[in-house]
Amino acid sequence: MPEPSTTHLVLIPSYNPGPKVFDTVRAARRFWDPVWVVVDGSTDQSAEALAAMAAADRGLRVFVCAENRGKGAAVLRGLRIALAQGYTHVLTMDSDGQHPPERIPAFMAASAGAPRAMILGRPVFDASAPPLRVHGRKICNWWTNLETLWAGIQDSLFGFRVYPVAALVAVMRFQPWMRRFDFDVEAAVRLCWRGVPPISLPAAVRYFSSDEGGVSHFHYWRDNALLTWMHARLFCGFLWRLPWLAARRMRHRA
Repeated sequence: MPEPSTTHLVLIPSYNPGPKVFDTVRAARRFWDPVWVVVDGSTDQSAEALAAMAAADRGLRVFVCAENRGKGAAVLRGLRIALAQGYTHVLTMDSDGQHPPERIPAFMAASAGAPRAMILGRPVFDASAPPLRVHGRKICNWWTNLETLWAGIQDSLFGFRVYPVAALVAVMRFQPWMRRFDFDVEAAVRLCWRGVPPISLPAAVRYFSSDEGGVSHFHYWRDNALLTWMHARLFCGFLWRLPWLAARRMRHRA
C-alpha cells in the first residue's frame, strides 16, 4: 500500500454504481492513500458494503448522503470536509470502473509539481466507447474552448482530474448550479476564469456493458438539455468577461 498523503486524496462520488464500485475502490486504494467515497443517496445497498470495507481499511473513508442530489453536490460535500481537514487537492474519479486507477500516481505527481493548476484527464477511447458519446462530446468541447478562449481544456467532460480544493470550493460557494451532470464542464470553465491553469494528461477510458457489470445513469435528452442550459449560462458569463480574458490571453502569448 502507498504511504498516506496529507495533501492529496482520491474522491469518488457514487450513486447506485453496481458491483464495479468495489473493484474501483480496491484499485484506487492500491495506488493511493487516502481514498474517500461519497455515497450520493444510493438505494442499492452499496453504502453498507462500502462502509464494511472502510471499517477494515484505515485509508478508506465513506460518507453517506441521505438523498441523491447529483455528482457535483457529492463532490462538494467531500471538498468541504477535505478543506476542513487540511487537504489541498482532490482527484475525482467515477465509481463505475471507467477511469484508470493506475494513472492516479502520475496525476498526483503532476499536481504536486504544479499546485496552482488543475490536472485534467484527456480520454483515450477504445472500441468499447459508444460513437454517439465520443462524437457528441466534441460539441461540448468546442463551446468550452470558446468560453475560455482556448485556454487549454482538451476535454471538458472527463471526470478523472485533480482539483485545487480551495479554488473549487470558492467557485461553488456562491454558484447554485454545478450540482449534477453539469459539474465537470462548469468546474473546468469557471476555474479557468479564476486563473487556474489546465494541464491535460492522457488517460484510458473503458465503457463496460451491462453484462460486464456496467451501469450508466446518462440520459441522453435530459443530460444534453442540462448541458445546453449550462453553456447558455457560461456563454453569457463569457461575454462580459471577454475583454479581461482576451487581455490575459495576450499577456500569456507575450
